Amino acid sequence: MRKPGLRQKTLLTAILTAASTAAIATSALAGVPDSCVKGVDLATLGPKSIVGQGPHGEKAASPDVLALSDADIAKIKAGNFKVGISMQTVNLDWSQLQIQGITDTLKKYGVTVTGVASAEYQVDKQIADIENTIQQHPDGIISIPVDFTATAPTYKKVSKAGIKLVLMDSIPTGLKHPEEYAAMISADSQGNGQIAAQILASCVPQGATIGLVNFGVDYFSTNERTKGVSEWMKKNRPDIKMKQVDFTDPPKVSQIAGDFLTGNPDIKGLFAVWDQPALDTLSSMRAQGIDVPVTTVDLGLQSAIEIAKGGPLKATGSQRPYDQGVAEALAMMNALLGKPTPAWVGVQSLPVVQSNVLESYKTVFKKDPPKELTDACSKAKPACN
Repeated sequence: MRKPGLRQKTLLTAILTAASTAAIATSALAGVPDSCVKGVDLATLGPKSIVGQGPHGEKAASPDVLALSDADIAKIKAGNFKVGISMQTVNLDWSQLQIQGITDTLKKYGVTVTGVASAEYQVDKQIADIENTIQQHPDGIISIPVDFTATAPTYKKVSKAGIKLVLMDSIPTGLKHPEEYAAMISADSQGNGQIAAQILASCVPQGATIGLVNFGVDYFSTNERTKGVSEWMKKNRPDIKMKQVDFTDPPKVSQIAGDFLTGNPDIKGLFAVWDQPALDTLSSMRAQGIDVPVTTVDLGLQSAIEIAKGGPLKATGSQRPYDQGVAEALAMMNALLGKPTPAWVGVQSLPVVQSNVLESYKTVFKKDPPKELTDACSKAKPACN
């Protein structure tokens, strides 16, 4: 989902139209309130509990309910269990942190990870990955579906083979809990959307028009993010008008967002549904000389650097992918022991702005910020923290 493409045409257009778009950028900057971000209290920013519901209207369970007792741990260590992982891609910070959280936790309790498959967003490849994993006869599979309709028949084969299934972020169509999957673990995507909305609202004037760069595929977690933004705006800033543009092919976001901005010069702020589309949207904005505030969901290194710089990317409502991976591993071990597991476990949102980006990076990535991020913070005016 992450690599931008088809930018040459966009850049050429930008060069030819730079003079006309400069006026747009100037007017956009003039409309950004002085209180942008600064006027938002981190202590009260975002929800303090899970606000979203699961895909089937489930109430969120806390990861705390998945804790293992000493007796459970002894049984797990004696079980010689094996678990396979099937990802949509491994080429994201989010994916790598999920895998790290899963593998670190399973290894701690003596569970072997048989392998990590990466579908690269291809339905046929994920179907083959899961079928191949089933043939390896693991005790469990942890997976995120690329397409929850097309892959559903294959996921149904998992339980039929006597293998436990724990899902990330979405549930394949028609799968029943607990017969066909043990649990679905996800971030509070709606809560993360609310964080992005609250910051963006602080950065646009009364009566402004904002744009939503939305994933045009019916996918639970991304739907919840955009829903979180739009519902928060309608309730708290009804003066703000919203326009939406959808993309279905992530590498084309730069072009799609650029065309959207060209066709809607009244846009005074933007929400992008996750951080890579936000970065691609920033590329289009810079090519056209447009500077409006942007917020998003998820935290990767590059989005952290952009926030640290104090530029157009003002904030993100971050997932906690390592912590989510820990919860997925714990849910799997509960299932392997035959213990009841909740249908949906929600992981708390994390607001990230310039002032807390360094500590937030450490919270999300479980390591100290790299030099390129600390350098971006120290060179920013004002500096981070």
